[in-house]
Amino acid sequence: MRLRSSCTVLTFAALAALGCPRPSASEAPVRTSPPIAADLVIRDVRLFDGEAVVARTSVAVRDGVIVGVGPDLAVEDGATVVDGAGRTLLPGLIDAHTHIQSQVQLRQALVFGVTTELDMFTLPAVSGPLRKAVAGAGGRVLADFRSAGILATAPGGHGTEYGFALPTLTGPDQAPAFVAARLAEGADYLKIVLDDGSGFGRSMPTLAVDTVRALVEAAHAKGLTTVVHVSSQREATAALEAGADGLAHVFLDGPATEAFVALARDRRVFVADTLAVVLGLCEPGRGKAVADDPELKPFLGPADVRALSATWPSPLPAGACEGALATVGALHRAGVPLLASTDAPNPGTVHGVSLHDELALLVRAGLPATAALAAATSVPADRFKMGDRGRVVAGKRADLLLVRGDPTADITATRAIEAVWKAGHRLDRDGYRKAVADEYAAMEARRAAPPPPGSESGKIAAFEAGKLAAEFGAGWQPATDALIGGASTVELGLVKKGARKSKGALRMSGTVAGGEQPKWAGAMFFPGAAPMQPANLGKFTRLVFAARSDGASALTVMVFAEQLGVAPLRKEIAVGREWAEHTVTFAELGGLEPHDVLGLFLGATQAGPFALELDDVRLE
Repeated sequence: MRLRSSCTVLTFAALAALGCPRPSASEAPVRTSPPIAADLVIRDVRLFDGEAVVARTSVAVRDGVIVGVGPDLAVEDGATVVDGAGRTLLPGLIDAHTHIQSQVQLRQALVFGVTTELDMFTLPAVSGPLRKAVAGAGGRVLADFRSAGILATAPGGHGTEYGFALPTLTGPDQAPAFVAARLAEGADYLKIVLDDGSGFGRSMPTLAVDTVRALVEAAHAKGLTTVVHVSSQREATAALEAGADGLAHVFLDGPATEAFVALARDRRVFVADTLAVVLGLCEPGRGKAVADDPELKPFLGPADVRALSATWPSPLPAGACEGALATVGALHRAGVPLLASTDAPNPGTVHGVSLHDELALLVRAGLPATAALAAATSVPADRFKMGDRGRVVAGKRADLLLVRGDPTADITATRAIEAVWKAGHRLDRDGYRKAVADEYAAMEARRAAPPPPGSESGKIAAFEAGKLAAEFGAGWQPATDALIGGASTVELGLVKKGARKSKGALRMSGTVAGGEQPKWAGAMFFPGAAPMQPANLGKFTRLVFAARSDGASALTVMVFAEQLGVAPLRKEIAVGREWAEHTVTFAELGGLEPHDVLGLFLGATQAGPFALELDDVRLE
């Protein structure tokens, strides 16, 4: 073998043995990695990588992917450099239980650092267009999501109460076809309902356990993760024994027994606890406190604050939620994976922002802050097979959250958001904050606007003039879901009211079509000078009217307001054959301030034919 003239090809130990002089420290070769090509580098930042904390490091990103993590990264010139000193970098947060209906909710989520949501029940007609929006050019400002699509439930069971026609199951033999249909619709996993209402002191139909087992087996045969919605410990136990991969919600009928905790540990299941919504049942002011947090408040519009301040109609005693917290703590100590989850947009919750409350509640339940952060990053990524996210390591998607302070020591520091990146693209949070400020400025201007001319008495219509007229505003018009492509119909006419037939009334008759989308048919009153022009009705606190139907029926009041966007506030009222007066306060409609009302709808929303009569409509 021929040795080179330089001895440096040998190890230092071999050099000594051969008598070659050892190089001095200044002469020793230095191995250096070539600079990384990157378009973003976050320097000298504390890192929670999804599992562990690194006191100081840097992270490089190229084309939406993390390409380097290390304390002394060499990066080619041209990258955007962000100073991470005094800040903490986290993986983008994952909310493991939401319900998504609009792009607005996905944008809300991203603004608060939630880069991925796991939807646990929405209609394919909704999720399909949303998937296209997220994948399109405008998707940079929307959180990514996965969806269960339509949940598996019994006829009349939980999930059927929202007025949509849903496929249901009555026996285990239907499970394979049900799972196949959900896959064809694009479902990413399967949600199953095992809830007879007993956890909340109610009674409702639910699936038999053998049907749950058949659904789990059919889903597993197709590679789908299964999540079972429960409300009692008995149901949770049955779901685990049926082979479920995880549970949606922590139960409220008492703290977990040692036997249940052991079963959950041994079956290696996960629990998406949804403490953010559960605690709202026992602590009605939680959402309002979140809305008042100075770090969060500048990014919450009026509708967000109203949603966070909303409370459940039948709150539970505080002890029920203490049991839920104890269950979460016991599960964590046993090593059962917990998934941070909010169940937004249920009362007291809003997409994105409520996950920060959920993190605080996990810590309150006994989790260390790092475990709570893992529950919102690496753990849901693992359990829902999202291998491209949930951790800050090379090769993963650059969904990143930069916050001021140290949330691994104080979990509320996740609220002090400095920057959010989705797939390497930084979100314009300053623009979002300005849009919220502009919304409040516009709201103040509407509050200061004069009321509609002629509205001083509050009287809208008594239908005495033999025509469809109103005392002020743009008057009445037929209103149906044709606006969104629906097939409901309505005819408006005037009839005589009372035994002497001396008074007039408005008669609405027609048919509300069935189907998945919201449906309605009735009459709309426009209080502004033109249809759908905002009117300041702020001096009034309630809507009063008399109504009757041709049979046992329901009349729905919907209030459209500029502050609400496209979704109205609504209340359904039982109406009988005899005339009766009814009152709907704006306070019970989510605390609405009626300074920008676009329209007041009165009519039917339940599928089928209807005939309703209306009279003496007024504001007080």
